[in-house]
Amino acid sequence: MGEHMIRATGLRRRFGRATALDGLDLAVPAGVVHGLLGPNGAGKSTTVRVLATLIRPDGGRAEVAGHDVVRDAARARTRIGLVGQHAAVDELLTGRQNLVLFGRLFHLTTRTARARAAELLAAFRLEEAADRPVRGYSGGMRRRLDLAAGMILAPPVLFLDEPTTGLDPRARTEVWDAVRALAEGGTTVLLTTQYLEEADRLAHSLSVIDHGRVIAEGSPDLLKSRVGGDRLDVAVADPADLPAAAAVLARISGGEPETDAAAARVGAPVADRAAALTEAVRALDAAGVEVADIALRRPTLDEVFLALTGDRSPQEPAPDDRPTARTEAAV
Repeated sequence: MGEHMIRATGLRRRFGRATALDGLDLAVPAGVVHGLLGPNGAGKSTTVRVLATLIRPDGGRAEVAGHDVVRDAARARTRIGLVGQHAAVDELLTGRQNLVLFGRLFHLTTRTARARAAELLAAFRLEEAADRPVRGYSGGMRRRLDLAAGMILAPPVLFLDEPTTGLDPRARTEVWDAVRALAEGGTTVLLTTQYLEEADRLAHSLSVIDHGRVIAEGSPDLLKSRVGGDRLDVAVADPADLPAAAAVLARISGGEPETDAAAARVGAPVADRAAALTEAVRALDAAGVEVADIALRRPTLDEVFLALTGDRSPQEPAPDDRPTARTEAAV
């Protein structure tokens, strides 16, 4: 099915009368973070559950790390790590004890499990807290421990289902750093997230899913370019200068600027970022327009999401469409 770590072709899955996947295609190369975005019930978590061998598709085919998720599910599971939305570590045990326990559940010897736990504690910067009960960990530390548990067998593919839900900004940044380190080490990460900023910051590539199909894919920058290129926004100190500022931007952009009189701001799309900004500053000064603020702005993933799917939320809370386990190799 091609040289991809994750590949799906024509995946279909129904739950009763509801169609969760309707011919979904997906291809993810090795060593990248690939994000899945979509509104409620779009099929993101169903996709992860099929790829993680937790449920069977009704049609289509999928491979993970070269193994068919239906015909060769047992081998596929040995190549997969799965971290769900809620931490699955034992708060009464220490971080080290948790990792050793998971290692033993995956049939590692006690010596090997202890050695692997030490490696992971170092890799996820948890050595100083290794022998403290997890109930005293911060949210970010718990999530990093959860990621470490998902990497016990060093799987080449890791599925992350909303890994930073409920975390504060500092803890979220800690998890992002850990995920980046995994990808840099060669792990392929498939990420579902309700935070579009997270997808923008973490993902090398994205698939937008709606009604069980991929409706757009590419890098965050590529998707942003689909809903419009760079914009030059100018806020004037005196609202009376808006017509003059609009005339300058019309000449530079070759299009019709958008004026927000209430905010004393005018904006227009531009093709050449640096040249347009430099020309605008000079032209506005020459026209005697006092500028309160001037900036180049690219479309956000929020704007991409709204343009592609409408105003529906990217969250997908349906309980029957969500991964329920961490890693499947020991099952």
